[in-house]
Amino acid sequence: MTASSVPPVTNTPADLPICVAALYRFTGFKDPAGLRCPLLQACETNGVKGILLLAGEGINGTIAGSDAGIEAVLTHIRQLPGCADIVVKFSRAPSMPFLRMKVRLKKEIVTMGIEGTDPNHIVGTYVAPKDWNALLQHPDTILIDTRNDYEVAVGTFEGAVDPKIKTFREFPEWFRQKREQLEAQGRKPRVAMFCTGGIRCEKSTAFAKAEGLEDVYHLEGGILKYLETIPQEESLWRGECFVFDQRVTVGHGLKPGNLELCHACRAPLSPQDKASAQYEAGVSCPHCHGTQSAHNRARHAERERQTRLAAERGETHLGMNMAQERARKRRLREEELERQQTLRQKVLDRLRD
Repeated sequence: MTASSVPPVTNTPADLPICVAALYRFTGFKDPAGLRCPLLQACETNGVKGILLLAGEGINGTIAGSDAGIEAVLTHIRQLPGCADIVVKFSRAPSMPFLRMKVRLKKEIVTMGIEGTDPNHIVGTYVAPKDWNALLQHPDTILIDTRNDYEVAVGTFEGAVDPKIKTFREFPEWFRQKREQLEAQGRKPRVAMFCTGGIRCEKSTAFAKAEGLEDVYHLEGGILKYLETIPQEESLWRGECFVFDQRVTVGHGLKPGNLELCHACRAPLSPQDKASAQYEAGVSCPHCHGTQSAHNRARHAERERQTRLAAERGETHLGMNMAQERARKRRLREEELERQQTLRQKVLDRLRD
């Protein structure tokens, strides 16, 4: 298999015909804006959807499409500066998990907000999935999940520390406080970190090394590579892995998980959540029931109705046009900020029960 080829399909195409490719690369782009339009065109020409982020520090994102479409886009990406040997994590999906294709320009491809944190210059020690269990079982290892709270609530490694952060920007402050606690106990931190695909760990271990820690490790390829390569009977992973597309979660072997997404509040939903009297498809779920205004409930109900009608016509409903969407966001921003904290806590409480 060549470096750019999509792996053979392990499930029949009728079952899982869509190839999903998660990728990132820290590399220096002198003109990321100049790369955007050709990359977007390559995706659209080949029927590929998803989201890719471009910044001066590199590229990050997930895309989905036919095997041939993904192959063509990856060929384009590997021609970008420093991306010839970019590592891609492949999985399959029964249907397209994205509604559209976006290529966005960002200051960082994963936002930590700490100037000078550059994984191209300093980073922790990579640990292959086959060696990860041994590292976790070492008594001196402090295992840290670098993902956001709602991701951790769906699944994590056995014995992992949950920082309970809402965004990755909060990680540096939490890490500094945790380090102080450990050193006050006379412990010299021996830290292992992990995240979904490996990109946040590149930043977090670079940050930890810059802070003066020497014994820092991270899972090469992230949770996705671990779930892809480690047999379930040998796995130390518990639960499912949250992914940022309409599959919501994946499990061992990167098979689509059992959770769905509430299209009102974006919380992951279990079969028990969907059986609740508080669940109404596209309108509310046990996490957000009672927190929405009458206006929001009516809006969600209309969106669900339009989505259903579009599906009956064999079409994909993409929602309001951009002008309407911007106006809606301005109108609802203040209300959303007020209820956000309460809703987040309800989600976490239910997921951890």
